Amino acid sequence: MAHPGVRVYYVVFAVLLVLLALTVAVAHMDLGRWGFPIALAIASVKAVLIMLYFMHVRYASPLTQLFACAGFVWLAIMLGLSASDYLSRDWATFGF
Repeated sequence: MAHPGVRVYYVVFAVLLVLLALTVAVAHMDLGRWGFPIALAIASVKAVLIMLYFMHVRYASPLTQLFACAGFVWLAIMLGLSASDYLSRDWATFGF
């Protein structure tokens, strides 16, 4: 598959700048419990855009795409385990 032209990189860069502005705006809002999940979702979209276009994973072989997806799966597992540990701490020490 052919690599994209310069226009695609400028469009992705502009989208990344918009997402950066959105991240800053969300950081200044009081969203309560939703602040972290929203910031994490925006960061995930930015990471996927960078990986697909600037790291050329979109135009790479299927094996490279598989390993890139496996990295995101591993990240999700690690974040899930960290979140479950963090969320269970209040419940374990609540009765003491």
